[in-house]
Amino acid sequence: MSRTTDFLQYGLGKAIRKLRSQIGARINLAIDGETPDSKIDAAKAVASRYGVLMAANWRDKTFRYCIYATYGRDLSGYLAAIDQVFVFLDIGSNQGLYALLAAQNPNCRKVLAFEPVDRTYRLLRRNIALNRADPVVTALKLAISSESGTASIAIDDAHSGTATLVADRTAAAAGAQQIRTINAAELDKHIPEGLPIVIKIDVEGFEEMVIAELAKSAHLGNIMAIFFEVDSRWSDAESMMATLRDAGFGHFTKFGRGHHYDVLAYRSLQWQPALANA
Repeated sequence: MSRTTDFLQYGLGKAIRKLRSQIGARINLAIDGETPDSKIDAAKAVASRYGVLMAANWRDKTFRYCIYATYGRDLSGYLAAIDQVFVFLDIGSNQGLYALLAAQNPNCRKVLAFEPVDRTYRLLRRNIALNRADPVVTALKLAISSESGTASIAIDDAHSGTATLVADRTAAAAGAQQIRTINAAELDKHIPEGLPIVIKIDVEGFEEMVIAELAKSAHLGNIMAIFFEVDSRWSDAESMMATLRDAGFGHFTKFGRGHHYDVLAYRSLQWQPALANA
């Protein structure tokens, strides 16, 4: 990808999509108002530019990014292009955008959507119902960590996608919630046997812990591709890639620019991101 294309796609393009989401939110909040917690289970359905329905949640920046396709088409295109049977693990599912997109692929046999935060989990369940994805998508009110038990997660109702288990950021957060965590051994009990696995990890700086735990999974050999978020201000991309190399992932493709970007790790060229552009 040329520098010009990179700038247009991940610089200017993303800035325009963010601006569009801000304007759209103001208009829709003026028309519909906020969705109180008590009304989540009956929240109005909004059509996302990604092609799924999502429960109205206009006060949340993450929801607006889902509606206006602010995240771009890298992962959505990849999921749509997978041409063999697979299981999808959406770790840090939030309101379920990528879980629902994976479920639209007829080759997807099962989706496990992990979202530990109470309010966000309720929105995830609502979105699964809105898209009639219940036969494929299972929502799990859990986070992946090194130990099974409970932990404190930092939350921001205005931007649900910033919820994090990173200790120093949790301690400084204005809001926090106790959630349930599971380790690799407990995770393995939820994963179907014998099928290729594709994973998305977006856990705001906790990716290294999740990747380390996945490396302990009894299903590791079936994990074909892992799409994970990197923010160089609090993530060590080289450390995560080293762990994945040791686990048999020999290929890495970067999406994005600056300190905040995504990486797709995959075992073989059969799972390369070029599939998304085929």
